[in-house]
Amino acid sequence: MRNFPRLAMALLALVLPFSHAWAQQLDCQPCNNHYGRITIGTSSQRLIQLTNIGTKSVRIRTKAVTGNAFTFGSFPLPVDLGAGKSIKMPVIFTPTVAGKNTAAITLTTSNTQNPKFVVNVYGVGVAPTNPHLVLNPASLDFGAVTVGSSSTLVITLSATGAPVTISAAQSDSSEFTLSGLTLPLTIAVGQNVQMNVKFKPAMSGPASAHLSLTSNADNSPTSVALTGVGVVAGSHSADLSWSPSPDIVIGYNVYRGAKTGGPYSKINPILDALTSFTDSTVKGGTTYYFVVTAVDAGLQESTPSNEVKVVIPTP
Repeated sequence: MRNFPRLAMALLALVLPFSHAWAQQLDCQPCNNHYGRITIGTSSQRLIQLTNIGTKSVRIRTKAVTGNAFTFGSFPLPVDLGAGKSIKMPVIFTPTVAGKNTAAITLTTSNTQNPKFVVNVYGVGVAPTNPHLVLNPASLDFGAVTVGSSSTLVITLSATGAPVTISAAQSDSSEFTLSGLTLPLTIAVGQNVQMNVKFKPAMSGPASAHLSLTSNADNSPTSVALTGVGVVAGSHSADLSWSPSPDIVIGYNVYRGAKTGGPYSKINPILDALTSFTDSTVKGGTTYYFVVTAVDAGLQESTPSNEVKVVIPTP
């Protein structure tokens, strides 16, 4: 009987290394995220910090979230997380119904003891006390449209809190026109109404306008930013693309200069969420120099990228 404690210790010594055989382990901070009370029709974003507390690299391969109230911000995958390194995952809560909303975020990882890593999120949707007009999307970018032709995009209108009655809709530019609405128009809560906006450029170059909707909503007048570029048929363009930023960003700005090293001027009218951009305002026989910057959720802009030289041929 006196040898029994030594036998147990020997067995324990054999077991301990096996329990530590996995050198990759993912951790979150916080792991249970409460967004609090958020008004229906609005959004709240939280950053969940993921940390590799192991000694070897972890690859996060896929992501998924249950329910409709929670979505991911910019979080491109796959991503490799070195030992001791952290990354912030943006998760957005946009309640559409009143009451408690819950969801589970599942991340699929490689080389970890638990290949499915789950983070729980929840929040409470609160109905607004006043009628509120919701526009989706809140702005329209028509891109490049040939002068003399037109392009039509759709905005979906909905109401939260109480019915919204739209009494007037007006664009401050004749190049952008509205159709599909017969005013006055009452939108019931839960109802979706589509509104068509047409861009017909009268000349080449960037164009912008604002569409204003007057209603009984608490956010009246509601404004929609409209942008587009008129191009001459057969004109030149410069197609740019770049690798996504390794940091969490909400978009990119594109700058153009006439000589190497700058100075540069920003040419995208609104923040570009993609990793590509077409400059349709270039002129034949001209050389341009482009750089790109990344912008994070705090609207902080990164240093410019490497410069790219583009030579536009003569017509």
